[in-house]
Amino acid sequence: MILAIVGPTAVGKSAAAIELAVRIGGADAAEIVGADAMQLYRGMDVGTAKVTAEEQRGIPHHQIDVLDISQEASVAAYQKHSRADIDAIVASGKLPILVGGSGLYVSAALDKIDFPGTDPHVRERLERRAEEIGADALHAELEAIDPESARVIDPRNVRRVVRALEVNEVTGRSFQPVFPRHTSHYDGTVVVGLEMGMGELENRIALRTDLMFESGLLEETRALRERGLDDAPTARTATGYREALAVLDGVMTVDEARESVTFATRRLVKKQLTWFKRDPRIEWVTPDLAPARLDEIVSRMNP
Repeated sequence: MILAIVGPTAVGKSAAAIELAVRIGGADAAEIVGADAMQLYRGMDVGTAKVTAEEQRGIPHHQIDVLDISQEASVAAYQKHSRADIDAIVASGKLPILVGGSGLYVSAALDKIDFPGTDPHVRERLERRAEEIGADALHAELEAIDPESARVIDPRNVRRVVRALEVNEVTGRSFQPVFPRHTSHYDGTVVVGLEMGMGELENRIALRTDLMFESGLLEETRALRERGLDDAPTARTATGYREALAVLDGVMTVDEARESVTFATRRLVKKQLTWFKRDPRIEWVTPDLAPARLDEIVSRMNP
């Protein structure tokens, strides 16, 4: 049995999950598994609104602070490790609560999805080739061997072109973006989605952005830069950090960065909602009704 709490950024998923875990018995009854691609990184706290140790209220959290910023986040690796966490929690007699807004990561944990194999040596060689011949030429090579993938992958997305070429070389198969069909990997999976009106959600996003900057986003980014953030393959692209780097470089003012982060977060929220609304398993509830609804669901899962 596994409970997932999903929904867009700023809707209150983490708070709802922690409150539920505390009410049903705390650390003896439940543990939380994160499904947020950027919260995997150590040191990226303010910009990802990561729950603090105090906010966790003694509930064990998994898949948070497991990667250095120099490492590339892999959904295939996340699938392996998140499922190991879930299986261990179930084996201990507790309820695993999966929480997050990264749709593909949620699906990687919950759904029957097989990710193509990887080979770091092949990828490294292809990345060097991309630097040597450029993005357009690399995309042309993909088009020659895997035209279907080339058709749907933007030539400017070098990482994705490299990944498609890697899959083709390692497996001999075409690489196509994987869209889950919502076939659960676990029996008894229950997925609850938190939702609210866009007006209220946009207000929360604006407040969240202001709080990020007031809580030290620029200082955190400066410290991460000393650890190699500029060269980090995935971490440097995160909303908030990308803009903070621009401020530190004098390319943006703080006000411009705030506006950019707010706009990017709104755009992300629309993508998240589009992703989750396709999943027929999700039981949607507003945050104000979530406590009673989650209690009822847990009672139903554990009669």
